[in-house]
Amino acid sequence: MLAFDAERGTYAPGMRLVRLAHAAWAQSSLAPVARPYLDALSAEMGETVHLAQLDHGQVLYVDKRNAREPVDMFSQAGKVGPAYCTGVGKAMLAFLPEPELDRILPQQAFHRFTPNTITDAAAMRAALRDIRACGYAFDDEEHEPGIICVALPILSSSGRAMGALSVTTTTARRSLDDLAGHVPSLKRVADAIARDYETWRFPGEAPRDPREE
Repeated sequence: MLAFDAERGTYAPGMRLVRLAHAAWAQSSLAPVARPYLDALSAEMGETVHLAQLDHGQVLYVDKRNAREPVDMFSQAGKVGPAYCTGVGKAMLAFLPEPELDRILPQQAFHRFTPNTITDAAAMRAALRDIRACGYAFDDEEHEPGIICVALPILSSSGRAMGALSVTTTTARRSLDDLAGHVPSLKRVADAIARDYETWRFPGEAPRDPREE
């Protein structure tokens, strides 16, 4: 993990640590790939835009753009939140392979944050089937009162959920029907991020083979 320089009496990162850093960079590269798309989407929508990935059954917010008129809400880049009651979380859960979903659903707390929160696995499975069928998910004030969003998964060419993208606002500004109107734009952006992510490579290395993911 560390290399000791006997002449200087100092330590430097060892090759094992460098390899670990390389692996972490490769896994978190969705954020730098998506950055220009988030900027453009935020300018177009004027509302809060989130980029998220699943982390041990929870949602990890990896990037965020605030609305022109910012709204106080739970999410922040680097923060971990629940998957079962957020738009991005449900969008990713819906596209998990069945064995992985079977492993992750028991990890959900199903705590009731609001009257709209789904609080059991059977109801969640039914909701996820609907999301998979239509291709997008809503957060209908399920995590925070007054906060709504529409979210789409970022899918690989093999259909694996690599992350999710959402546009979030408040019930005072928009309705779920308003947000549904943004689905074509979100789908275009999610597809572009997925395409770029699958061809992204660590500097100096060969492109990643999507079949290995």
